[in-house]
Amino acid sequence: MSTLHRAGRRAGWVIVSVLAAACGRGKGGEAAFAPPPIALAPENVAVVAERTLLAGPELSGTLQAKRAAALRAEVPGTVLEVYAEAGQRVKPAQVLARVDEAALQDALLAARSGLSAARNRLSVAESNARRARTLAEAGAFAVQQAEQAEAELEAARAQLADAQARLAAAEQQAGKTRVRAPFEGIVSERQVSAGDVVAPGAPLFTVIDPSRLQFEAAVPAARIGAVKPGARVDFRATGFDEVFGGEIERVNPAVDPATGQVRVYVDVPNADGRLISGLYAEGRVTTERATGPAAPTAALDAGTSPPTVMKVVDGKVARAPVEIALQDELAEAVVFRSGVKVGEVLVLGSARASLADGAAVELPAAPERSARRTPEGKHD
Repeated sequence: MSTLHRAGRRAGWVIVSVLAAACGRGKGGEAAFAPPPIALAPENVAVVAERTLLAGPELSGTLQAKRAAALRAEVPGTVLEVYAEAGQRVKPAQVLARVDEAALQDALLAARSGLSAARNRLSVAESNARRARTLAEAGAFAVQQAEQAEAELEAARAQLADAQARLAAAEQQAGKTRVRAPFEGIVSERQVSAGDVVAPGAPLFTVIDPSRLQFEAAVPAARIGAVKPGARVDFRATGFDEVFGGEIERVNPAVDPATGQVRVYVDVPNADGRLISGLYAEGRVTTERATGPAAPTAALDAGTSPPTVMKVVDGKVARAPVEIALQDELAEAVVFRSGVKVGEVLVLGSARASLADGAAVELPAAPERSARRTPEGKHD
């Protein structure tokens, strides 16, 4: 056998040996080269928990103070002092500002002098009338003169009443130089400063009572049949990651032709003063309630029929069909009628969409996302 032939046979044997070794590793060493489990972060999973969720017609609008007062100047003059600032809590009748009262004091002094003069005139008229009656009864005075004295007495009484009214009006005007809080509340706006010259009607302060608010909201006319006074309303307000509640107080009897919606007014207790007037809010009128195994809406794949979830069972994910009892859009959670049990672990959101059925996964130390996924509302 030639050298070249022997070399060719050796090269072929090497190639076959390499391929055989590679095939052997592929078959016998498959476990050694299996991909590791995919580690899931705490935000990727949720534990199914027992919850009570709600549903109903959605509404949106703004929060307003049920009691608010726009204080305006009642007398002209220069603002001498301002005693309250925006955001300050005030008590009933507390002085908020003082307007120069020099001109009003002159009018008050004149009214007091007029009252004193009227009282003197009345005293003289009473004496004249008594004397005239006595003389007329004795025949020493003409009847007409006695009647004239009585008329002068009545005129003096009328003048006294007029003087008293003028003094009361002057005192009232002088009192208006002190701008006072109409009720206990908070100054929401201060529109005047010391040194400003104001005329009657000029805006000075706005005072609101924050302890009770009104949620002025709109409901689609198509859902108005479920909206009645006394119905429970749950809502979220801008800046708060929690659910607040109230009750419908009034329903507007007419549909807004421009929006096709109906205005409703919700009474909102706010004793702690956390909510503030002017916040935008969204919520719903509670018409349905369901209690059962619940999880964040992100665990649900609603694109399949029936809807499905992806459970973690023995370290692997498995897709399972479910039946939904109620979906709470405000709480961003669902209650399941069947398909899942309390305590099971579900995969959420993008992680659910990216995992294949049967993929091996590794759970975080303590998946408790069902309680933290969406803040609990007052209705839970």
